[in-house]
Amino acid sequence: MAKHGVIIGQGYSLPNKIVNNSDLEKLVDTSDQWIRERTGIKRRRLQEREQPSYEMGVEAAQYALKSANMDPLDIDLIIVSTESPDYLTPSMACIIQDKVNAVNAAAFDLNAACSGFVYGMTVADQFIQTELYKNILIIACEGLSKVVDWKDRNTCILFGDGAGAIVLSASDKPGIINYDLGADGTKHKAITIPLTHFDETELFRRKNKREQVIYMQGREVFKFAVNAMTNSVKKLLSEKDIKIEEIDWIIPHQANMRIIDSSIKKLNFPKDKVIITLDEYGNTSSASIPIALAEAVDKGKIKKGQKIVLVGFGGGLTWASTVLEWV
Repeated sequence: MAKHGVIIGQGYSLPNKIVNNSDLEKLVDTSDQWIRERTGIKRRRLQEREQPSYEMGVEAAQYALKSANMDPLDIDLIIVSTESPDYLTPSMACIIQDKVNAVNAAAFDLNAACSGFVYGMTVADQFIQTELYKNILIIACEGLSKVVDWKDRNTCILFGDGAGAIVLSASDKPGIINYDLGADGTKHKAITIPLTHFDETELFRRKNKREQVIYMQGREVFKFAVNAMTNSVKKLLSEKDIKIEEIDWIIPHQANMRIIDSSIKKLNFPKDKVIITLDEYGNTSSASIPIALAEAVDKGKIKKGQKIVLVGFGGGLTWASTVLEWV
């Protein structure tokens, strides 16, 4: 019998430090009203500068393992999605493997920017289908406050820190039903965080002589995001003859409320069936979907037998979606 990847545990971690929109008024020319109207964000959580981001990943992983009632020694593989790693090497996955004592697991990082968590789920599901691995820990861990220019009002208002995790295990029951991944590399300059190469264009874009900070072409990304998310969900469902009315919840990447509103309008999907955490946590990149998922489970919103769509977009530019049945 064919094996399917099913989520048996989930968890998340957020820093204690809360930064309200009013706090940003002291840093840049902005206002609480301006930020809310254009993004839907009220506040976000930030790590202290000296804290490593992997600590959030460890907490989220431990939460997910406890939720799954899973011994860390039974984890076969750890995949970490991040675009803000603490090190280029070692990988965040290897550090977290050590910290949670999952010593039998292989480990690697994956970067598809904000789409990374769904990319990671898809990769993990392939290992499960081929029966190479049985229990896989997938973590999205992002410390974007460390790559934000806090004097650039176009970006500093958007991002927060956090981590989310799931345990994906092999089952005879269907869990992940379908997925859709994609990328448009012709738009790779729309969102950038330079590391070892700084061309003149990238340097010109950045203010205050800050080199390794995020830059984003907001209008270009907005247009791409709405089209990519809606088209991906439509393709995802049509391939399995699933109607949008059969979906109980959509959990989108928490980037901007205007993007989410435009996308669900094109999908003709009710807003009260969309999981939103953006207002409280801001854009936590690839961690936003698993954080929203785990919090929704904790609050009792997600129930056995429901069908859920996870959909995101991100730098690259990339997109990713999956539909699953909650077991």
